Amino acid sequence: MSRKISKVFKQSGVIPYRVNNGKVEILLITTRNFQHWVIPKGDIPNGMSPPASAAKEAWEEAGVIGQVNTNELGSYKYRKGGKTYRVKMYLLPVEMLSEDYPEVSKRKRQWVEVTKAIRRVKFNSLKRILKGFFQVESHFCAF
Repeated sequence: MSRKISKVFKQSGVIPYRVNNGKVEILLITTRNFQHWVIPKGDIPNGMSPPASAAKEAWEEAGVIGQVNTNELGSYKYRKGGKTYRVKMYLLPVEMLSEDYPEVSKRKRQWVEVTKAIRRVKFNSLKRILKGFFQVESHFCAF
């Protein structure tokens, strides 16, 4: 009896955040079909580090620029189209928010407080990472 080894596709993504009036907010974006709230993420191109790829996705999908924290926050898996993906997650303190970016017409974006972001995202494993972020959010208010 042989076991089929399924390939896990590697992706990286960011949790774009800001501190607004003393509260941490996360920028969520919609999927391209506007059905679910997610975070910017995508495939890691050959020769690009996961944090650099995550920064590229943040720009393309959400129009945000900032310095990605290179310490991996965690990872989660999901399935789509019969494929399994593992997404390495990083924090991105947003320094600039652009009104003109590659996927502006394909997605909506919205700043939400962390607890609301946890309720809105689809994948339980992503919710877990956001909860971990929430537990340490007080560290970010010092900036």
